[in-house]
Amino acid sequence: MKIIIAIVIFSAIILFHELGHFLFAKLNKIVVTEFSLGMGPRLYSFEKGDTRYSLKLLPIGGSCAMLGEDTDIENEPGTFNSASVWGRISVVAAGPVFNFIMAFVLSVIIVGAVGYEPSRVLSVKEGSAAEAAGLKEGDIITGYQGYHIDLGKDLYVYSYLNQLKEGDTINLTVKRDGKKMDISYKSDTNVRYLLGCNFNGDDTSAMTVESVMDGMPLQEAGIQQGDVITSINGVKITNAADYQKYIQENPLTEKSVKITYSRDGQEYDITVTPKEYRTAESGFTYNMYSEKAKGLNIVKYGAVEVKYMVRTTILSLKELVSGKLGMKDLSGPVGIVDAIGTTYEESKSEGTMILWMNMLNLAVLLSANLGVMNLLPFPALDGGRLVFLVIEAIRRKPINRQVEGGIHFAGLMLLMALMVFVMYNDIVKLI
Repeated sequence: MKIIIAIVIFSAIILFHELGHFLFAKLNKIVVTEFSLGMGPRLYSFEKGDTRYSLKLLPIGGSCAMLGEDTDIENEPGTFNSASVWGRISVVAAGPVFNFIMAFVLSVIIVGAVGYEPSRVLSVKEGSAAEAAGLKEGDIITGYQGYHIDLGKDLYVYSYLNQLKEGDTINLTVKRDGKKMDISYKSDTNVRYLLGCNFNGDDTSAMTVESVMDGMPLQEAGIQQGDVITSINGVKITNAADYQKYIQENPLTEKSVKITYSRDGQEYDITVTPKEYRTAESGFTYNMYSEKAKGLNIVKYGAVEVKYMVRTTILSLKELVSGKLGMKDLSGPVGIVDAIGTTYEESKSEGTMILWMNMLNLAVLLSANLGVMNLLPFPALDGGRLVFLVIEAIRRKPINRQVEGGIHFAGLMLLMALMVFVMYNDIVKLI
């Protein structure tokens, strides 16, 4: 079922994208030779007028093939290049624009049903620099480090991709009682001491080591996955609840601790020194939960949701180019289907309403993402074609069609190579 839902969502987004190209081609009297959903061999097709409508085997793409689109024929009526340059620009741009329209319509439905997430300050840590600077519970954050904030998740994504460092200055713009004000302060530093492992089990289970962190004290002392911690400084630890109680009563410091653990029925003693771990803190928490929207605010925040999706996509691309995100973080059709399936499985227990809102939210993200990616000025993408058309509009004559075609072909080959790599990466992650 989850695979069917994923295919339906993915196909609907692609179909709407190609519909944009199709409708504007018709408006500009360009003959569409084939309008298809999917790639590969045809499963079903029929002809109506000058157009063949096809359903193809692989549900990972679609096309709106236009007469003379990849040739230099200009004078023959009905060909792509016989249309005016501004007509061709509208045809090419219509695909991504329709993706944004789809994302907006779905966002309005989601906001109307669930609401939106205002970036409201929920709490300010007592004694923190934020409190001293005047930040108060109930303030609405509209700017963070110069980045405009519309929603709580705007702040989450930006702060995740641009994590605070010790000593950083935090610059906020907040709205309070209808007035805007700027607040600046130095981040606080949270100092913790860690042993460096994760445990498996609930409060009543034995303290079994699930994983050991690289370069941390327990790894250096020889602790391995599957070992069971049985005591700390002579205090017996039978389960996770005992461990939590011990840590609360005896917080880890720079002082060494004696740990007893068992492996294969044998007990061993080690002495380790917890490692200092320092993190910068903002000193406040903020809202990530939905609040009801009414009237025109539903439309307003529907648009804001699309803006959030577009900005998140652009931020992610920026991080990819800068190297903060790697190629391993990319996902293609296989990864997307898996993500939709995972969301479906995790949402089933929360009720039908939440399930479908989560599915629609993924559709908004994917539709906005497809719109942004297609507008990138890369050969073979809509954005790459738009670059050539804008140059033609400025020069009032086209670039050599054979040169343009060669550039788009090279771009297509690069995109296909990237697609193969991303699909391989998705499959490896699944395995």
